[in-house]
Amino acid sequence: MNNRQPFLHDLNVLLAAPMQVWSGHDGQLRRSGGVQGIYCADTRVIDEAVLTVNGEEPEPVGSSSAQGHIVSFQALIRTLGSENPDPLVSLTRRRSISTDRVSEEIILRSDLSKPVTAVVEMVLGSDFSPLESVKAGGRAHPVLPELRGDAWQAAAEGVTSLISGPGAQVERHNSQLRLRWDVRIPARGTVRVGWDVQAKDSLAPFVAAEQSAPPAFRVRADDRRLTALAERALADLQGLRMSPVSAPQDAFLAAGAPWFFTLFGRDSLIAAEMLLPVDPSLAAGTLRTLAARQGTQNDPLTAEQPGKILHEVRRGELRMPADASNGEIRLPPVYFGTVDATLLWISLLHDAWKWGMPEEEVKDLIGNLEVALLWLRDWADPDGDGFLEYIDETGYGLANQGWKDSADSIRWSDGSLATGPIALAEVQGYAYQAATNAADLLDAFGLPGAQEWRDYAEEMALNFREAFWCRDELGPYPAIALDVDKRPVDGVASNMGHLLGTGILNAEESELVAHRIMHPTMFSGYGVRTLDTGNGAYWPLRYHSGSVWAHDTAMTLAGLTKAGYADQAALLAAGLMDAAEIFDYRLPELFSGHSQGQGGPQPYPASCRPQAWAAASAIPLMLAILGLTPQGPGLLPSVSARVPAPFGACTFDGLQAGGLSFTVDVDRHGGTTVIPA
Repeated sequence: MNNRQPFLHDLNVLLAAPMQVWSGHDGQLRRSGGVQGIYCADTRVIDEAVLTVNGEEPEPVGSSSAQGHIVSFQALIRTLGSENPDPLVSLTRRRSISTDRVSEEIILRSDLSKPVTAVVEMVLGSDFSPLESVKAGGRAHPVLPELRGDAWQAAAEGVTSLISGPGAQVERHNSQLRLRWDVRIPARGTVRVGWDVQAKDSLAPFVAAEQSAPPAFRVRADDRRLTALAERALADLQGLRMSPVSAPQDAFLAAGAPWFFTLFGRDSLIAAEMLLPVDPSLAAGTLRTLAARQGTQNDPLTAEQPGKILHEVRRGELRMPADASNGEIRLPPVYFGTVDATLLWISLLHDAWKWGMPEEEVKDLIGNLEVALLWLRDWADPDGDGFLEYIDETGYGLANQGWKDSADSIRWSDGSLATGPIALAEVQGYAYQAATNAADLLDAFGLPGAQEWRDYAEEMALNFREAFWCRDELGPYPAIALDVDKRPVDGVASNMGHLLGTGILNAEESELVAHRIMHPTMFSGYGVRTLDTGNGAYWPLRYHSGSVWAHDTAMTLAGLTKAGYADQAALLAAGLMDAAEIFDYRLPELFSGHSQGQGGPQPYPASCRPQAWAAASAIPLMLAILGLTPQGPGLLPSVSARVPAPFGACTFDGLQAGGLSFTVDVDRHGGTTVIPA
C-alpha cells in the first residue's frame, strides 16, 4: 500500500462492460502492478494471474493490439528441448472477454523432433478490492476461494467469482489458487490448456447492454490513419456499452475505464451527442436512462434538485482520501453534483430529434424536458444574478461541478484559485443553447413557453457580454468564470472554445475566441490546452491546468465549424489526428500539453483509456468540418459544398440521419457529395 494513484499508460486493457482486464504487455497480472487485475463493475475479483512453465516465466516477444474482445501475448520457452540457438518452443496466451467472463487459452507449440514434457502453472489471486481503494493505492481485500463442484467460488458484498481450470490440479494457499497442468508436447506438435473466471455483481445498478451490431460506420481515405482511428474508436465504444438493470434495451456509454466504469451524466451525454451521425440509438438510450433518474426533491447531501440531471451513479458511497489538490471526497451512490448535465440533456434531446429520433420517443420525454426547464428557471441561479453557478454545500462533494471538476481547475491568470460560488463561462453558453433548443421543441410539440426561453437566451447573451469579457496583451477574451464576488476570473482557458456555435457569441466575439484558441499559447499543435502557457499555474501534465483533453478539442473544433471557422477546425482535427497516431489510435482521456518542439505529447499516466468522450471524439474529428446539418425525418442532411481536406480524399459510409443511411464523399480538393444508401 503506497496511497498513490496507479499509472495506466503502459498497461494492456481488454474490456466488455461491466468486465475489464488490466495487465502488463507480457500478459501477466501482478499483485505489485497497481491497477492490474480483472474487474467486475467497481470491484476487482482477480489481482494476480502469473504464468510459469517449468518454474520460469515465459520470455515475452510481442502481443497483438487489444481490439474487440480478444488479445494474444506471444512468448518463447527456452527451458525445453536442446540448446539449439533457435527458439523452437513458443507460447501464446490468448485472452478473451465477454460481459460476464474472462478466459485464457495457453497454447504451447514445438518444432522439436522429440516430444517434451512441461509443468504449466498459473497462480491466481482472489482479491475483492473496491475500485476506489485501488485508485487510492489502498490495501488489498483478499477473499478465500471455496471449492464448489469443479470450480472455486469467492464472494463478498454481492460480488461473486467462479474460477475453473479444466484438467488442472489445484492447490489453495490462503487467497491464492495454484493451477498446475503436467503436459506432453508432441514432436512438432501443440498442446492447449486454459482457465476462466466468471463474475457477477448482484448489486450493480447497471449491466451489459443488450447485444447489438456495432455501427456500420466505415472510413476509406487517402490518409489511412483515419481508418485505423475509426476502427479502434468503434471497438472501444462497444466495450463501454451498458444499460440499466430494469431497461436492458436502453444503452448508454460508461464514462471510462477503469475509474469511471459507470453512468456519468455529462460524459455519457457528450459522447452520445458526438455519435449522433453514426449511432443515433445511443442518444435515445442515454436520454431515457437519465430521465428515469431525474431529480425530484431538494437534497443538499446529494445535490439533488427537482428536474436536475444526475452526475454519476455507483453501487455504493464513493470515498477518496484527501490529496494535495482535493480534500476528502465522499459521494453518495446517486450524486447530482453537476451544473451542466441538465443543459446537455436538453440539447441532446433536441439534436436527437433533429437527427431522426422517432417522434413518439421524443414525445415521451417532453415531460422530462419541462421539468428540466423548471430546474433551469428556479434552481440553477440561486442568487438571481442571471448566471448559473454552483458551490458544494457539504464540504466533501465535488468542489467544481463543470467538466473541469478537480478542486484546482478554476484559476486566475497568476495561477491562484478562484473562490466559489463559481459561474463557468461555458455553462452560460450551454444554457443559451438549451433555452433556444427547448423553445424549438416546445413549438414543435404544440406547448406554450417557447418565447419565454428565447427571451431568456437573449438576456443571457447580453448579461454574458457585459460580465465575462477580459483583456490582456493579446486582446479581449472570455473569462473562465465569475467568482464569489462576480469578478471575471481572468485565466485564459479552453472553456471559451465551448462557447463557439452555441449562439451566445456574436460574430465579432466568435472571431476573437477562434483566434485566441488557435494562438500558440493555447494550441499545442495536437490539441487545445486546458490553460494557456502564460498562466502562473500552467504545467503540461497538470490535470485541468495545462494538459490537452481529446473531447475538449473535439467540441471546440465542432464549434469552430458551426461558427464559420472550418479552416481552424481542420487544423485542430489534423493536430488531434497526429496525437491519435502517437497513442496507437486510442485517444486517451487526456495527454500532456507539450508542443512538437518540446517533444510532443506525453501520456498522462493515470488517464482513462478507453474513455467514452475521448473515443467518441474520433467522429467530430472526421466529420465536423463537413458541416452536416440534419433536415428532419426521411431527409438526407445538408453538407457544406466545399470543406477543408486535411486528410485528402475520404469516403464516410454508414452515416445515419432522418432514419436514412447515407455516404459522404470528399474529394482531394474538398468537394463534397452526399449519396443515399
